[in-house]
Amino acid sequence: MARGKIQIKKIENQTNRQVTYSKRRNGLFKKANELTVLCDAKVSIIMISSTGKLHEFISPSITTKQLFDLYRETIGVDIWTSHYEKMQEQLRKLQDVNRNLRKEIRQRMGESLNDLNFEQLEELMENVDNSLKLIREKKYKSIGNQIDTCRKKFKNAEEIHRNLLLEFDARQEDPYGGLVEQEGDYNSMLGARILALRLQPSHNHNHHHHHHLHSGGGSDITTFALA
Repeated sequence: MARGKIQIKKIENQTNRQVTYSKRRNGLFKKANELTVLCDAKVSIIMISSTGKLHEFISPSITTKQLFDLYRETIGVDIWTSHYEKMQEQLRKLQDVNRNLRKEIRQRMGESLNDLNFEQLEELMENVDNSLKLIREKKYKSIGNQIDTCRKKFKNAEEIHRNLLLEFDARQEDPYGGLVEQEGDYNSMLGARILALRLQPSHNHNHHHHHHLHSGGGSDITTFALA
């Protein structure tokens, strides 16, 4: 069965397009290799797919640079010199840009002003004023953020201090703090009660309600019997 003629136009389906590219690329490389072997020809093929992948075939007996040198000699054009000249031109343009930027920076610092006329000086002053305005706005915004942060920290500290005072007042009214009645870890609650009792001022209690602990040079911690 004869194969139908394929219409030469872009294949819209991406998968089919890639499959066709791969098959025809391999076919071209095969024909190029046959030309190299049968005819002792110097063949080079460079292909870049629609996805940006590079594929290259070059005759085994020659390198890419040698082939470009042969091409340059054949057409009589020094492509390397032309490329070098283009690179030099691009370098000169970049150097001019860099020189102008450095000069502009010096002028903004108040230097290299002798070559400027009145209009240029006016424009420079306007640019500097605009820059200072932006810098001040950034500065004030930074200061405002720092003030807001300090206010939040101070507010949190006040709240913590207020809660501690309320808790301390509550323990003054009830020194035992519901130690036996409340549920929870006994050791942690006992430690909290001892700390609270250590902070409150000394009072005279009956000897059967408390005793003093002494260690080393003496301790001012006062404990209460639980029962």
